[in-house]
Amino acid sequence: MLSDGTIIALSTPNGIGAIGVIRLSGNLAIEKAGLFIFPKNKKSWKNIPPNTAFLADFIYLEHLIDEVLVTSFKGPNSYTGEDVVEISCHGSSYIIQKIISCFLESKVLPAQAGEFTLRAYLNKKMDLSQAEAVADIIASESEAAHRIAMQQMRGGFSKNMEELRQQLIQFKALIELELDFSEEEVNFANKDQLKDLLSTLHNDIHMLKESFIYGNVIKNGVPVAIAGKPNAGKSSLLNTLLNEEKAIVSDIPGTTRDVIEDTLTIGGITFRFIDTAGLRETKDVIEAMGVKKAREKITQASILIYLYERTTAFKDLISEIKSLQHKNQNLILIENKIDQYSEGFDNNLNNELLSAFDLKEHALGMGISTLTSESIAPLKAHLVNAVKEMGDNAAIVVNNSRHYHALINAFKAIEITMDGLENDIPGDLLSIELKEAIFYIGSITGNIDTDQDVLGTIFGQFCIGK
Repeated sequence: MLSDGTIIALSTPNGIGAIGVIRLSGNLAIEKAGLFIFPKNKKSWKNIPPNTAFLADFIYLEHLIDEVLVTSFKGPNSYTGEDVVEISCHGSSYIIQKIISCFLESKVLPAQAGEFTLRAYLNKKMDLSQAEAVADIIASESEAAHRIAMQQMRGGFSKNMEELRQQLIQFKALIELELDFSEEEVNFANKDQLKDLLSTLHNDIHMLKESFIYGNVIKNGVPVAIAGKPNAGKSSLLNTLLNEEKAIVSDIPGTTRDVIEDTLTIGGITFRFIDTAGLRETKDVIEAMGVKKAREKITQASILIYLYERTTAFKDLISEIKSLQHKNQNLILIENKIDQYSEGFDNNLNNELLSAFDLKEHALGMGISTLTSESIAPLKAHLVNAVKEMGDNAAIVVNNSRHYHALINAFKAIEITMDGLENDIPGDLLSIELKEAIFYIGSITGNIDTDQDVLGTIFGQFCIGK
């Protein structure tokens, strides 16, 4: 994936805009820029201090292509650790392509996806988890997703991983030292201290693994399934939340036959609302397919909003809701159409329903009328609080599936080591498991010889120009 030499790419989105920013990086970046860029103040490039911006003419074969603003950085004090030149030109697609083609003619290479950040990683400007956080920052669409990505890019997660890794390395070294002096029966490692350390690491990694539930939904949007019997008002609720006619609403049961999804940001958190087909037994083949798909989506949701009417049989409600629930899912029981009753929300019925489930803080009941957006405000507030509670106990949040699977493998290796200590397993076998744990923790930040295919997969997901 990584090319030798100086590379170039457009770092702003394609299309017509006010400006376009073109980035060069490599040992010849400044030299190549000097072929076409001539400072307005007539100074030589050699006399322009690095890390400064200046106005210049971009000239090709004596033709003025554009007036540009140029910023140059001298390695290693740059994003990539190499010499970098960034050219801000007018956003004309012709100008942008002309400038890039001039450099390509002078043997500058087109950058591959993520190559600038890959060079930053290889030049030790950031570790692997920080580099991945760059992509997350670019992709973040909510305040919460941005906050987690920024925390990771600033190195909080990396520091935590390195501390865990160094502690394991230290004890692995002591155990291996004992093996060298096994005939003399010399003990260098205090087994009680190792047990305490492993117990602490076990708890730390467990917390990090658990935080992925929160981090993943924040990164990709919190999936919220809206379920209930036909005509319970699911599509009306979706339309009211989104403030648009997203789903068709009618009095005919079974109107919604497919899954309808849309996103909404509430309180800095992105939610993916999923309107599902009404849950019932049906001989209609198409509707039955919709019900089956609805149940699949509900099992994937972090939050289940179940709408019901007070006329529905109590036992039927209990049976159906229990069939939909899964571990770690928040349940919101909503009595809809309370505008039809003079007394409003039947709190007693709702409490009876909630008492049938052992959910504690993971459940809430309320009444709404989708005719007014004001009655939806408490629901929105609860959705935000429910998500925040998922990550309340996590000082560091994991939002990357690669990191999550590495933590799972490190967790397993530590558990095996702990069992080995309890059962007086020989030191050479303990050393193997400790090595496994060290490897997986190191793979998160790149403190191992990372396979080129892994790097290609990670950085290939970046946009070109970053």
